[in-house]
Amino acid sequence: MTPEQNATAPEDEFEPLLVLLGRWKLLLVAPILAGCIAIGASFLIKPTFTARASFLPPQQQGGAASSALASLGSLAGLTGAGGGVRTPVEQYITLLQSRTLQDRIVDRFDLMKLYEEEMRIDALKELGNRLRINLAKREGVISVEIDDHSPQRAADIANAFVDELRSLTATLAVAEAKQRRTFFEGQLQEARERVTQAQRALQASGFDQSALRAEPRASAEAYARLKAEVSAIEVRLNGLRSALADNAPEVVQQAAALSSMRQLLKQYERTSTDESTDYIGRYREFKYQEAIFDIYARQFELARADEAREGGYLQRIDVAQAPERKSKPKRSWIAIGVSLTTAALLVIWVLASGALKHYRKDPSRSQRLDRVRQAFRGNR
Repeated sequence: MTPEQNATAPEDEFEPLLVLLGRWKLLLVAPILAGCIAIGASFLIKPTFTARASFLPPQQQGGAASSALASLGSLAGLTGAGGGVRTPVEQYITLLQSRTLQDRIVDRFDLMKLYEEEMRIDALKELGNRLRINLAKREGVISVEIDDHSPQRAADIANAFVDELRSLTATLAVAEAKQRRTFFEGQLQEARERVTQAQRALQASGFDQSALRAEPRASAEAYARLKAEVSAIEVRLNGLRSALADNAPEVVQQAAALSSMRQLLKQYERTSTDESTDYIGRYREFKYQEAIFDIYARQFELARADEAREGGYLQRIDVAQAPERKSKPKRSWIAIGVSLTTAALLVIWVLASGALKHYRKDPSRSQRLDRVRQAFRGNR
């Protein structure tokens, strides 16, 4: 390469920085102007206000019930307590998002007309876009935020969500204690009828009220406890089989426990074949039904006490007030975003046009560009 070629080589190179510096006025003024136009245009957008209401769901009160269930051993399976105590917070969030509750909001505020929607599903979708449900996991507080062009209506809708949730939960057994109380109330009524029937059958065999406290009480009570545990394991096994496969470790373990308990029960029954099976069998059945009735009665009372402590109502923390400041549009962010976008597009355009002009100085590259352009026009 000759010295003359070395001297002219740097002039043939494309320098992006020099191209940008050559158009610095355009790159500086145009984004600022675009940002000012964006701020002016943002005044044409209707302002949006956000109202917020928060509440505390009924807290779980399962300490006394859990201690009592733990003392029952295998009989705890009858109460469904093996899965642990659940908090109702997730259930309340699901109810806030439910179609039933949101339908009430749509009808209460006539949102189909307000949102100018012909179909209810579209009004519900628009309401969902304006609704935000937040959960403070550590405190367990649920907040409902609503966006609306009217600050007072935003506050009214946010408060209406809490009101409708309270009305809906009044008819549903959401709290764990209420679920237990409802379950044991039905079971207690059935157990009372079975105890009465067993007592009548026992009295028909020749036993009277005083004989019920006499021998063979110890043997019958042991048999009743054993049979009650077999029933508890059967209930637990049926629950596991409804959710798990037969070869699951939990199912296999419970099935083995049930098999061993049944064998023990058969052995206990064989030891009593020499006794009078008429009144002994009826006495055992009576003691079994009495033991089950006692379990249900204790759990029913515990559930009622826990439900009373829960209160069964939502505790409002913040009542939504009409916001004084708008939440959208944020004009400063709009101006910054438009300015940065404009600047980026201008940089790309300036570099692309500068590179095109630079390549046109080379005859071979210019011919190549002309062929590409002609080919593109031909395809069109």
